[in-house]
Amino acid sequence: MTDLVNVIAKYGYQSLALFLFLEAIGLPIPGAIALLAAGAATASGALRLGVALPVALGAMLAADTILYVAGRFSGWALLAFLCGVSLNPEGCILRSAKWFYRRGRITLLIAKFIPGINTMAPPLAGSMNMRAAQFLRLDLVGVLVYVLTYGTIGFLFRDMFRALIGGLQTFGRLAEWVFAAAVATYVVYRIWWYVKHRMDGLVHKVSVAEVAARLKNQSASPIIIADVRSHGYYDAGAQRVRGSIRLEPNNLDGVLDNLSKSAPIYLYCT
Repeated sequence: MTDLVNVIAKYGYQSLALFLFLEAIGLPIPGAIALLAAGAATASGALRLGVALPVALGAMLAADTILYVAGRFSGWALLAFLCGVSLNPEGCILRSAKWFYRRGRITLLIAKFIPGINTMAPPLAGSMNMRAAQFLRLDLVGVLVYVLTYGTIGFLFRDMFRALIGGLQTFGRLAEWVFAAAVATYVVYRIWWYVKHRMDGLVHKVSVAEVAARLKNQSASPIIIADVRSHGYYDAGAQRVRGSIRLEPNNLDGVLDNLSKSAPIYLYCT
């Protein structure tokens, strides 16, 4: 952190804004460490609190707003892209959506402290049609708590952090090798995951005519047709295929146990 304090002290508020913007937009930038360093720099007089605080808030709010707007117009496409670099892209989307679905507004207040949810919360809010004014209010509070928490810790404990980081620099070479090994492992895993799922093939799709013919066939075994539109795109007055059931994709726990294990299940989403 000593080096980061020096960088922020040398390049000022622009470097702090850049670090926090890149972290909020989804890049693997240690925004929390940047805030610790900014707190330490403020304690030493290199930065002024009255400027550093609005700069930090503005940078993160700008990134979150971009993701919110992008999520509103692109829906799940942006979420799939953001989750594309995770170890489990499909699980990343479903886990984040389930978290947002169950906790709603509270998610935006605590998202910055939760790895994996911090970047996903703004586009999820957009894709689920949260009102812009409500999003900005809740996101501002969440960002403010995040910035003040880490900035205050850095301000109060700057000497302790400096000593701690100085001691850890002894193991810098080892850390580089561990990081390189982790990157190599990740690349190998991603290649394996891609090959495995490519071999699995695409999800089988059927035409409307085929399903309609199946429903008309009295001798055919029963089937289940499920509407799996996310609650952001579904309301009580929405039309459904006749005879279909409603399945909320972000809240499947327990619901799947009640479905027939023998009947074919057809899913549709619009």
